[in-house]
Amino acid sequence: MTAAVEAASAAVPVPGATAPDFELANQYGEPVRLSSFRGQNVALVFYPFAFSGICTGELCEIRDNLATFEDSNAVVLAVSVDSKFSLRAYAERDGYTFDLLADFWPHGAVASAYGVFDAVSGMAKRATFIIDADGRISYRVVNPRGQARDFAEYRAALADLKQA
Repeated sequence: MTAAVEAASAAVPVPGATAPDFELANQYGEPVRLSSFRGQNVALVFYPFAFSGICTGELCEIRDNLATFEDSNAVVLAVSVDSKFSLRAYAERDGYTFDLLADFWPHGAVASAYGVFDAVSGMAKRATFIIDADGRISYRVVNPRGQARDFAEYRAALADLKQA
């Protein structure tokens, strides 16, 4: 089994597990490391591709409700396999002020570490992980292809963190 195939077969981390750390470039080419957000909650949002219909709708919903995350001391990190150049154009076009992270090379390595890389289609699955201030996964969801996430679930997962 090659390293790429092994990585692609990683299990989706369960709530309570420590979130796999990573560093990726954002849409401006700046390095973003997950562990640098310890002490804050993180909404880690994997999406298939920039400029696609469902993904754009979901990220616009996050953009339009960013206060929901900020009120829960949470940052949003959105990850796709697109290049940082595509992500910058995407962010500028749609007004995303949160980090869009390029899991471009090695292609899908971070999505693979989270068990949400679809090696057949070469894209991240539609998945969300809410990571608490200690770096542990408190919520996860992986949606079937073509099915948008329910924003109400974000609200509930973030509210649970506020009560903890």
